[in-house]
Parts: sequence; C-alpha cells; structure tokens
Amino acid sequence: MIPESFPVELVTWARSYELGRKLASLVRKSGYSPDLIVAIGRGGYVPGRVVADLLLMDCLTSFKVEHWGVAAVRRGEAVVRYPLAVDIKGMKVLVIDDVTDTGDTLAVSVEYLREFKPEVIMTGVLQHKTCSTFLPDYYAEMISDWHWIVYPWAVFEDLSGFVEKVLRDGERTATEIIDRLGSLYGISVDQEMLDEILRVLAGMNKISERDGFFTSIHE
Repeated sequence: MIPESFPVELVTWARSYELGRKLASLVRKSGYSPDLIVAIGRGGYVPGRVVADLLLMDCLTSFKVEHWGVAAVRRGEAVVRYPLAVDIKGMKVLVIDDVTDTGDTLAVSVEYLREFKPEVIMTGVLQHKTCSTFLPDYYAEMISDWHWIVYPWAVFEDLSGFVEKVLRDGERTATEIIDRLGSLYGISVDQEMLDEILRVLAGMNKISERDGFFTSIHE
C-alpha cells in the first residue's frame, strides 16, 4: 500500500542516457549477444532504443504490459495489453524496461515470452529496486530506499497525475498546488509546466477553474 505522501525522483534525460550506457556496457561485458531486443511498453521504449543503439543493434521490437498508471497508481495485476508481433522462436532475447518496482511487469513479461520458445531470455533495467520480487540479469543502478521514479519520457503524464492527487482533497490555487507537490512528494515544478498541465487537465474535463482556484472533477 503506497502512502499518501512519498518521495519522488525526477530523472533527467542526461541521467537516463548515462544509465542506458551503463546497462549496455554490462550486457556487452557479460558476453551476451542477443539476436533481438524486446522493449516492454511503455516504460522500456526509450531505454530499449538507447541500449539497441549502444549495442549497434537494429533488431528491436516491443509489446505492451499494463500494471502501473500515472503518479504511482497501480491498475491491478500486470497483463499484456498489446502482444508481441514477431516470431522469436530459437532466438536469444534481451528484454528491456525502465525500472523494477514490484517486479510483476518483468515476471509476467518473461512468462509471456517463454510461450514463444526463444532460446534464451535475459532481462535488463535502468534501475532495480531491492523491494522487487524479480531480479533482472542486468541493472545499471540498484535502489534500496523506495521512492517513485519519474522518467523524462513520462514526466508530463506523471506530474498531471500528481496534480490531480493534490486537488482531490479540495480546491487550490496554482501556488498552493506547487507548494503541495513539494510538501507531499518533494517535487519541484516550474510555473510554465504547471500552467500547461492545468490547461490540459481542464480541457479533458478532469479539473475545473474558477477565480484562480482549481478543483478536481471526480468521475
């Protein structure tokens, strides 16, 4: 059960790329030569492409698993939403994702891929949390103190989710939203990005605004 308040880390593009470089280096040094990289969507799309680039591989594909929603909201059990579209029988496969949290996504992914009878399945992530029940074969960084991680390819979506969270217990001004994001999650967001998030959420009828105060529209 995730508490109401918890630490959040915003990972930069530069840091993400460095983690990708380290991950690719670990794969290379291990001597494993995959025939195909399989990125788990959506979090593994960018890391998968980075690792493929650094391993000089053009054989890259993906499938999508749903488990986590935005802003640390769990959707239920991890399930394959959009399936694999290629034949991997007899191949050496490298499965890439961004992070192991519960470990359910990678566990379900490996079990799913085994149905296609590849020769070998190896797994790699940018960041591995020690609370995960699944231990990947490769990880660029180990994290022992749990916190929610927001990657740059999901920052707008996740921050939108956190904004919705802070509005569920009452109306707030933009300044109050910024303060609340900082006190609950340690998130620092600039006014320009917040204004864009508020416009998008209002356009999707998820929040309303009146006299400078924003309110969540509950479904």
